[in-house]
Amino acid sequence: MLLTAAGILSLFLFAFTTNYQDTWVVPKEYKDMKNPTDASDRENMAIGKSLYSKHCKSCHGSEGYGDGPKAADLTGNLGDFSTSDFQAQTDGALFYKTTFGRDDMPEFAKKLPDDEDRWLIVNYVRTLKE
Repeated sequence: MLLTAAGILSLFLFAFTTNYQDTWVVPKEYKDMKNPTDASDRENMAIGKSLYSKHCKSCHGSEGYGDGPKAADLTGNLGDFSTSDFQAQTDGALFYKTTFGRDDMPEFAKKLPDDEDRWLIVNYVRTLKE
């Protein structure tokens, strides 16, 4: 009986720890980075939207809810770009995450070697707020 109870407790604890995801720590120098692109420029926004559609939408979805067609095959939290918590991050933090990735999130420094392209994606993601 004691062994059964220990086994059930182990399964219970395991179920709650496997979905745990570490906080994504962004170095201060990236958090403090200023976005060098003009978010109000229509051409910049169109480029950012196009890049998002090509590189991000399949996982993060059209509206940034984390519900793209590839999302079900990924582990971890894809985030919801519309939430105030997500939008409260600095542009530099979003740039860092886009640049370096982690876990299932790819490193876009190689796919999009031009920093400006990644900044334009940050600008577009800002339009997905609630």
